[in-house]
Amino acid sequence: MYRERPSRVPGAVVWRRPGASPGTPLRILPDGCMDLLWVGGELLVTGPDPVAHVTTGTGDPGGYTGVRFAPGTAPAFLGVPADELRGLRVPLADLWPRAEVRRLAGRVHAAPRPGAALEELVLSRLGAGDPPDPAVPGVVAMLRAGTAVADVAHAVGLSERQLRRRCLPAFGYGPKTLMRILRMDRAVALARTGLPHAAVAARTGYADQAHLSREVKTLAGVPLGVLVGGQEGSGANRSTPLPSGSRTSA
Repeated sequence: MYRERPSRVPGAVVWRRPGASPGTPLRILPDGCMDLLWVGGELLVTGPDPVAHVTTGTGDPGGYTGVRFAPGTAPAFLGVPADELRGLRVPLADLWPRAEVRRLAGRVHAAPRPGAALEELVLSRLGAGDPPDPAVPGVVAMLRAGTAVADVAHAVGLSERQLRRRCLPAFGYGPKTLMRILRMDRAVALARTGLPHAAVAARTGYADQAHLSREVKTLAGVPLGVLVGGQEGSGANRSTPLPSGSRTSA
């Protein structure tokens, strides 16, 4: 069972789930987030996905544990721009000194609760590097609400070109792509409640149901009905094979 809880890391959640059976098809939807993972005895980083990441389960008995950062906040912790990690899954040792990563991995391995150990790892390094772009929370909130990119740029005192330059290192892609991903995320969540697709489209700012269908197919790779019907593995978190789940202690 997938479990997650709010983290003491601002805006983040700590989550855990068992490994999927070998060969199980998994479709991890983009959500604008990045994660620090503990899987197979290794610390990994997942970059921001512009479209669904399709993979298969490996049957890892240890499952998956992670800290999922709020959109735009992971680069400050990692010290790496998000656009350099777009669509990638990389060992933390590729980004930080290997000796340091071995030491950190040893701490997580020895901990009775890997999620808590990952959380402490992140908390211990917050403030060590440059802080997140102060415009990030406002930009995310406005794009999540469906505010036009031109209006977002005006609200934060930037041109659209300047806003795009600020978004790339923070989110891994420009504001229009982030807005599309956040809108699809809202739409899929609403559709999973049983709301008719036409009503989902109206509530989430699509021109009509056909527009919703095209966007979901483009970003997720399958129709909305497949995601809602559970015909393939889907992801509440874009970096691991997670189904939608309740927020319980992890």
